[in-house]
Amino acid sequence: MGKWDVLAVVFLAMMVMLIAEAAVVKYDWTVDYITASPDCVEKLVLSVNNQFPSPTIHAMEGDTLVVRVTNAIPTEGVVFHWHGIHQTTTPFFDGAAYVSQCPINPGETFTYRFTVERAGTYFYHGHFGMQRAGGLFGSLIVSISLHKEPFAYDGEHSIILTDWWHKSIYEQQLGLTSIPFRFVGEPQSLLIQGRGSYNCTGLAGVAPGSLNCIVCNSTNPLCAPHVLPVMPGKTYRLRIASVASLSSLNFILEGHTLTVVQADGRYVKPFQVDNLNVYSGQSYDVLFTTNKEPSRNFWAAVNVRGRKMSTPTGLAILQYLPNPATLVPLTPTPVSPAWNDTAASVAQAKMILAKFGYEQAPPLKPDRTVTILGTQNMVDGHIKWALNNISHVARPTPVLAALKYNIRGAFDSEPPPDFPIKDYDVFAPPPTNYRNATSGSPVYVFTKDSVVDIIVQNANTLTPNNSEIHPWHLHGHDFWILGYGEGQFDPEKDPAFFNLVDPPVRNTVAVFPYGWVVIRFIANNPGAWPFHCHIEPHFHMGMGTVFAEGIEHIPELPTQTLGCGLTKRLMRL
Repeated sequence: MGKWDVLAVVFLAMMVMLIAEAAVVKYDWTVDYITASPDCVEKLVLSVNNQFPSPTIHAMEGDTLVVRVTNAIPTEGVVFHWHGIHQTTTPFFDGAAYVSQCPINPGETFTYRFTVERAGTYFYHGHFGMQRAGGLFGSLIVSISLHKEPFAYDGEHSIILTDWWHKSIYEQQLGLTSIPFRFVGEPQSLLIQGRGSYNCTGLAGVAPGSLNCIVCNSTNPLCAPHVLPVMPGKTYRLRIASVASLSSLNFILEGHTLTVVQADGRYVKPFQVDNLNVYSGQSYDVLFTTNKEPSRNFWAAVNVRGRKMSTPTGLAILQYLPNPATLVPLTPTPVSPAWNDTAASVAQAKMILAKFGYEQAPPLKPDRTVTILGTQNMVDGHIKWALNNISHVARPTPVLAALKYNIRGAFDSEPPPDFPIKDYDVFAPPPTNYRNATSGSPVYVFTKDSVVDIIVQNANTLTPNNSEIHPWHLHGHDFWILGYGEGQFDPEKDPAFFNLVDPPVRNTVAVFPYGWVVIRFIANNPGAWPFHCHIEPHFHMGMGTVFAEGIEHIPELPTQTLGCGLTKRLMRL
């Protein structure tokens, strides 16, 4: 065999390897409502291909995903956000309604096509109205070869956690925007992989056949606990994600220690916990060993943190084979830390550090710093959430298209303030001169490749002695978490305590009551990216904004992303 023949063989072998490693993975979806009983109570649930939760996507690192979505919902649009996927060079497929694209109208079909660049545990969900709370979500698992992982295991499972209401999302949305204000209330159930249990005896007083009649069947097999089958004496990887609408959640695997190895798809310095806080928008990969009594099964449990608990524990079963899945543990259901033990929550958050050798240290200094004060305010008699006294409202023209094609009037021309008012008391309700906010749609514009610090400051709500947890999610980026703190951020003293050595890298971070967090990212992904609280009612009430960067580098937009608002005239035949 000659030299060129050998080179040809080597080239062909390399091409085969590349093709094998970078496949095109296709899905064909239809979105519609189905009647389901996730917690034994029957209601209309948003679904993909008549499945709830929606189908799990499996791909390998570097694959191209092609997802063809047909909207069969007769009354509303739909979009899908691919949570944790950066959408490098494809910002128009991020799936944020009126930011990256127009909603997919009833009867229309839209095709998402993007690359999954990094292995990890991700998920997708509706990002129009409150469709995530209505059940539109699923797992997105991106894998690599086992020999490339910095840890070993024998098998894996993935679960999605969420909270669940019996009210429709339309009724919830109406209450949030009404006068008087009607909050969604605490969830009726907590679901593990789409299954929970509601006590049907609580509905005993409802007359059959009445307009208020609720179908509840505790023996319905469709609401039996989710089962995680395992073999004794093995190590398993459990992928956990939270798409909760309101609740901060705490996960426990009865009697088993959890070793946390990844957070939001990024490797972390392994640490062990007996229970794990999972805030909405976050994912974790944990390892556990099945070294307990093999003749019985164990509880997997989820409880509410950060809000006074009135929702029953969500339960699944860890099945030690060959025990039957119906062998229910006789032990009490696991108990989480006290719902209001903020110190324990902060302490666990600070345990998360980047794994040595897998993450770059952050730049030492920012080029620009933006301080965002999140407050609860009034706007024209409505209770809203605001950032620096501006409550976000979505306009009917996608921000990305408006930036790309210089469409005037699509969003507020006046940029939002980089800093809130000085000397704001975060421990008291908004003062008279700050109680009333304005509504708007301003956009923060960052220079391409600049280093940006965002200081997110939490504060008291309109109710005295009350501050809430807010999990903040940034589209299109991961960021370094430089530090957490209590009270008012001090720009003179607090930066001295930033972690610039091994800060965790994430896409969602919890800001604790009366506290602050500082994140740092590089504005190196041209596009328009929402930055918002991942609690559905809060985002619906205005707790978000948009970051834009590298506007001149935004690629040409597919026609299918246009067609609403001022982009109608850009439609190409």
